[in-house]
Amino acid sequence: MALRVRPLLLVIVATLVLLVVFVVNLGLGAFTLTPAEVVAVLLGGGHPADRLAVLELRMPRAVAAVLVGAALGLSGAIIQTVARNPLASPDILGVTWGAGAAVTAAIVFGGTSGGILSTTGLPAVALVGGLFAGLVVFGLTYRDGLDSLRLLLVGVGVMAIASSATVWLLSVGELNDAGRALIWLTGSLNGRGWSDAVPLAITLAILVPPTLIGSRTLGALQFNDDTVRAIGVRLTPARGVLLLAAVVFAAVATAVSGPIQFVALCAPQIALRLARLPRPPLILSMILAAILVLTADLISRAAFGSTELPVGVVTAVLGAPYLIHLITRRRRSDTV
Repeated sequence: MALRVRPLLLVIVATLVLLVVFVVNLGLGAFTLTPAEVVAVLLGGGHPADRLAVLELRMPRAVAAVLVGAALGLSGAIIQTVARNPLASPDILGVTWGAGAAVTAAIVFGGTSGGILSTTGLPAVALVGGLFAGLVVFGLTYRDGLDSLRLLLVGVGVMAIASSATVWLLSVGELNDAGRALIWLTGSLNGRGWSDAVPLAITLAILVPPTLIGSRTLGALQFNDDTVRAIGVRLTPARGVLLLAAVVFAAVATAVSGPIQFVALCAPQIALRLARLPRPPLILSMILAAILVLTADLISRAAFGSTELPVGVVTAVLGAPYLIHLITRRRRSDTV
């Protein structure tokens, strides 16, 4: 019973923390609002100028940050469970790098105005690139079944190819085009509006419920293959469907914000350790990832005065040490 109560309490606490960070984020801008003023606006009151700042200028970006984080956290939790490896993430499987290579190619070869590079064009290109990379990994991995180790190895290979292609495209592109691509590749929420947040919200509303319902299958996949088959789970179809869902979540998140590194890697592992469960809990992973992205957005806007850093830079600075910790910890456990 304790194993069920603890994750539930953690979800409640994490949700409260998320709400606090969300309110603080909405109060930050050209003129600062107190948390009380932000809450008054959210409850339908407040000064008209405050309502304009909170609801029209700041709310879409904050909502996009929460949704992007939730999608990345869910994607990472699924991939780590299916691969049975804490170092697995959409980054390792090449999904984010596939999106980055697609956007870079579109910018370099498509020019800087109109057409495919409109406001709605780049997210569509990123989505297609991320999905394509994920399907390539899945296609190359499948051989009389879906092997977890082979999945990671193929993912690393696709990631290396996509990242090398991105570097080459940046080197042959015009200076202005390369600059635009680099800005997108760092991962940023600057300028995100309701046109970005609403499609992502609809996608998550459609896909998250069936994924959570299928969490029983994820619970079974933590055991070895023979045990999974013995309890009646069709191994390869289950892994394939779950991995496809994870790829979609990562691709749609990357399409909105650009590649935001380490969130999908770190959040499920933090949730796993807090909940003390054998696999990353899905809902807690989503909430913690949303907190990470929203906090990174807050730091990027507030920590350096008038200079705003891309969110991806902040998450990389925070996430890289944790990745080193995971690698070191895993190496020690393997040698014991």
